[in-house]
Amino acid sequence: MSHDVLLNLWKKKLHSVPDSVWERTTLKTLILADNGLTEISEQLGRLRNLRTLDLGHNQLAALPESLGDLTELSDFLYLHDNRLTTLPSSIGRLQKLRYLNISENSISAFPESICSLSNLIELRATDNQLSSLPDSVAQLSRLRELHLRNNNLATLPSAIGNFQNCVSLTCGETHWSRCLPQLPYCLSWRNWICAG
Repeated sequence: MSHDVLLNLWKKKLHSVPDSVWERTTLKTLILADNGLTEISEQLGRLRNLRTLDLGHNQLAALPESLGDLTELSDFLYLHDNRLTTLPSSIGRLQKLRYLNISENSISAFPESICSLSNLIELRATDNQLSSLPDSVAQLSRLRELHLRNNNLATLPSAIGNFQNCVSLTCGETHWSRCLPQLPYCLSWRNWICAG
């Protein structure tokens, strides 16, 4: 068994993940970005020491439920620039995760399971098809950055006004003017940077 902690397979034209990757159970960082991948095996769940996983810039339309078995994933989860329309509900088990990027997909309904990620500090969900956010997003109490640019948001839930630590909100110049009136006045918003 290999005791490597980093495996960087960025832009290797893999098209599918070699089975040998799932044997590397000591990995803490796995980079599979930009490989034309269309699926990820349920065996992903064997890599329970991962802290960073990069699946960005592929052609993934779905992710395995075993993603939720990566309970040590704490640093980064990159899922951007794929063909995802939803996320597995098991993602809510990633309680240590601090950074999540689901931008540039085709997600139209905000995954409720994300709202269980109590340690999340930064969430990037730009360039999707989101039309609303659930009130449960307020559970992301440690969130410092929320990026929602280029979606179909007509409003934001008033619960967002409860974010005490958030210093950056990007909603996008096209829809921002329609989002803002729905938000309550809150002293904690003095430090927010509302950018397009």
